[in-house]
Amino acid sequence: MLTRLRVSGFKNLSGVDVSFGPFTCIAGANGVGKSNLLDAIVFLGALTEKTLVDAALSVRDQGARTGDILGLFQHVGGHFAEEMTFQVEMIIPKEGVDDLGQKAKASSTFVEYTLKLRHRTDNGMRALGSLELVTEELKHITLGQAGKQLSFHPSKAWKDSVLKNERRTPFFISTKGEGADRVINVHQDGGSSGKPQKLSAANLPRTVLSRANAAESPTATLARREMQSWRLLQLEPSSLREPDRFDAQPYLGSAGSHLPATLYRLAHHTGADPEAIYAEVANRLAELIDEVRAVHVDRDEPRQLLTIYATDKGQTQFPARALSDGTLRFLALAVLALDTESGGVLCLEEPENGIHPARIPAIIRLLKDLAFDPANEADEPGHMRQVIINTHSPAVVQYIDPEDLVVAETVYQGYPVPAKTLRLGCMPRSWRAKSGSMVAGHMGQLLPYLNPVPARDSSDAGGRSRRLVDRPEVKRVLPLFDLHA
Repeated sequence: MLTRLRVSGFKNLSGVDVSFGPFTCIAGANGVGKSNLLDAIVFLGALTEKTLVDAALSVRDQGARTGDILGLFQHVGGHFAEEMTFQVEMIIPKEGVDDLGQKAKASSTFVEYTLKLRHRTDNGMRALGSLELVTEELKHITLGQAGKQLSFHPSKAWKDSVLKNERRTPFFISTKGEGADRVINVHQDGGSSGKPQKLSAANLPRTVLSRANAAESPTATLARREMQSWRLLQLEPSSLREPDRFDAQPYLGSAGSHLPATLYRLAHHTGADPEAIYAEVANRLAELIDEVRAVHVDRDEPRQLLTIYATDKGQTQFPARALSDGTLRFLALAVLALDTESGGVLCLEEPENGIHPARIPAIIRLLKDLAFDPANEADEPGHMRQVIINTHSPAVVQYIDPEDLVVAETVYQGYPVPAKTLRLGCMPRSWRAKSGSMVAGHMGQLLPYLNPVPARDSSDAGGRSRRLVDRPEVKRVLPLFDLHA
């Protein structure tokens, strides 16, 4: 679970400090940098699997837009920041396995990871430049500190089920020295004060965390596993419509691939009652489309294909390719909600796309149900699922619990040439404001969402209202509707 993220020097993020709960909605206008925050989360996840350069080039559209890694660094005019810094606080699984299937047990489950990267010109064949690892550190957060830093109202039962600390010395990974003498130290796990393994930092092609294994660094291995589960879910209708072969990977891909195989696994290979699984998905889908009465996966033996079908009131069956884009995305999230093996941080952009305004409450309920419940003991701490969405839709913001809302806006910092940066604020009296982990915004920031048509734009030259909501005939019927039902 990602509990806090600080970022500087990445795209338009400078001094950004945001705390996360189980479910977080980031609301802001187009172009303020909401997507950049999600990119930073996904970039950190990519760094646990790829080289520094490949992870940088995997940031969406980066290569196509600039062809230069330098484009990831914050810039004003022609001046680019020299470094980018990330500081992450997270809760990691107590147990897991490394890439070779070896078991790892964490000595501490609440940790802080710091990473600082610098751009440098590559004198070799790569014209894009490269990245230099300046600082990499992983240290534990004590149980006493955890009680103060976890401010989203988790229950004692939940904290007891996920928090553990048997570490005496602070660091699992640390950085010492400067320049060519800079080294990354990998400390022995389990609290031993033995001699650390030293790695020269100058030419490291990837993070030290990305090479962690259970034998040498079990806690670092599980921190890596946690960060590997951070992904951006970009559900593409073309992927969601595709049937699956019998041998397809039975887990939902980031673009929505393998939806039939995932649902088939949940219904037939988890020990659950298949009809109960299909009924639960159908009931969810019926919240969006009243006509839906059943959902199932058809197993075509001759062609060895799995295809999702929905059945309407008239008992007519429709394959996934006949469903609308919004229906397919909702279906994918409904399936994901049942998949207890799919944990980590799920980032989604504008999940309301393709959804009728009257069904927005249904999509918000579904997204919140995807996230873990901090009121109860975590049954599977290694599979805690966290949801972070961004939106600029008034229809979404009006249904978000203020405790879950973060407002994004643009500010300009610096002199004489100001830099456009992202600023995040929480709602007054929310858990973020009370804990001091974030600066509280003001209610005026919500006016564009609560009253999205400015007064100066709401009347024509004759002073007559141009807003549908201001028409007398509309005002007469509005009290008949409970907009928050």
